[in-house]
Amino acid sequence: MNKYLRQLFTAVVALFVILGLSSTIIMAVRANALNNDPRNARSLYHQLGAYRGAILASDGTVMAKSEPVNDAFKYLRTYSNGPLYAPVTGFFSINQTADRGLEASRSMLLNGEADSLIWQRAKAMLTGATDQGASIETSIDPKLQQVAYDQLGTRDGAAVAIEVSTGRILAMVSTPSYDPNKLATHDTKAASQAYNELSAGQNSPLINRATSQLYPPGSTFKTIVASAALETGDYQTDTKIPAGASYTLPGTATQLPNAEAQADGVNGQISLQEAVAWSSNTAFAQLGVKLGASKVSDMAAKLGFGSTITIDGTESTGTPMTATASTFPSDPTDDKLALASIGQGDTTATPLQMAMVAQAIANNGKLMQPTLVDRVRAADLTVLSQTKPQTMANAFSKDSADKLTTMMESVVTEANPQLAIDGIKVAAKTGTAQIGTDNSAIDGWVIGFAPADDPQIAVAVLVHNTDVYGSLAAGPIMRAMMQEALQQ
Repeated sequence: MNKYLRQLFTAVVALFVILGLSSTIIMAVRANALNNDPRNARSLYHQLGAYRGAILASDGTVMAKSEPVNDAFKYLRTYSNGPLYAPVTGFFSINQTADRGLEASRSMLLNGEADSLIWQRAKAMLTGATDQGASIETSIDPKLQQVAYDQLGTRDGAAVAIEVSTGRILAMVSTPSYDPNKLATHDTKAASQAYNELSAGQNSPLINRATSQLYPPGSTFKTIVASAALETGDYQTDTKIPAGASYTLPGTATQLPNAEAQADGVNGQISLQEAVAWSSNTAFAQLGVKLGASKVSDMAAKLGFGSTITIDGTESTGTPMTATASTFPSDPTDDKLALASIGQGDTTATPLQMAMVAQAIANNGKLMQPTLVDRVRAADLTVLSQTKPQTMANAFSKDSADKLTTMMESVVTEANPQLAIDGIKVAAKTGTAQIGTDNSAIDGWVIGFAPADDPQIAVAVLVHNTDVYGSLAAGPIMRAMMQEALQQ
């Protein structure tokens, strides 16, 4: 009899162990996967029935909030001026998992399920109060965001503004944009139809062109080649380098011309400063080849090229918001290196990346981690976390940064006086990248910062698929953004 009891006891213990293991796997190991499974109706009702925290601009403007409604889901996510802030907020939908913007990167905090909110959840349970998610306070300046959005208008493009000393993103606009309210509706059929329409095609407005789309940066990349040259110690602003009206790409019969006669130099020579001011293709193509791929690539890497850039969030707070890695070709032949050195060929970048380049030049060579969130507050206004500035890299010396600033000022004072702002020194670099079949279209760029003698704001603007130079397509947008930021 004792033998059978022991066998029964062993079997019961084994069953409890199996039950414990399976429960652990379901509740811990597979919890996130099961919660995010679109077939999990219980999870869906739980998320939509929770009071999700607000997303706020730097001045307290509400960008996203949850409002009580009289249906099975209890709360409806609403977005004020949705298209304006969509690249920042992303969307929270009844039938699509939040996969972009702060709705994704801070999802666990917004819905109140983050570990840091355990005491708030316990307090709500004990007092019977409504359990509320945390609010997210961003660095976005609503006025600056509006100016950038209005200036881009119906054009395909992006604009990014960064606070020079901290890396805080003050504006991040992507056009065409979309209205997250259409995806947040509790009408599942309407939400699905809206998502299918918005996500269709390569030009989907759901794509954040500031962070998730790569473009040839054109002549804005010349700032990186110039910084690599300055760091060798062999070049100064007045150093003469080879230029000329045309340059034959090494090993080919292809001729590379300049857009301006001033970029040709005199007797085949031009100073480094004049080469930047007049955006000499022939000078920078030859300079890139002379420096070698390693030096140019190393400088690009120091400034963020080749790496995915995390803008916000961690795995513990949701799905991190990242920027696609910008690219510079690996071990290119000299002809491809020449093209890559003027921001064409296999060189590509996001607008955020090029704004970071401008920020580093303005910040004495120190590249700052870009951030979108200033702080997170619990429902009782307790500060759960506050973002502190972090240095990503010391890309180059203050001396090189000062010389780059001088050269970028000459871009405005000599070649593009229409970018000047009364009483404020502006440093800039324009870019006109040829795209499309037979180079029939243009990606118009500008990067810059102001005031050049006391930098506060760094800006990058891209206008995709335009038909005019970057100075004309993107330049006025940068100027308007700078004026707005500096008059506050």
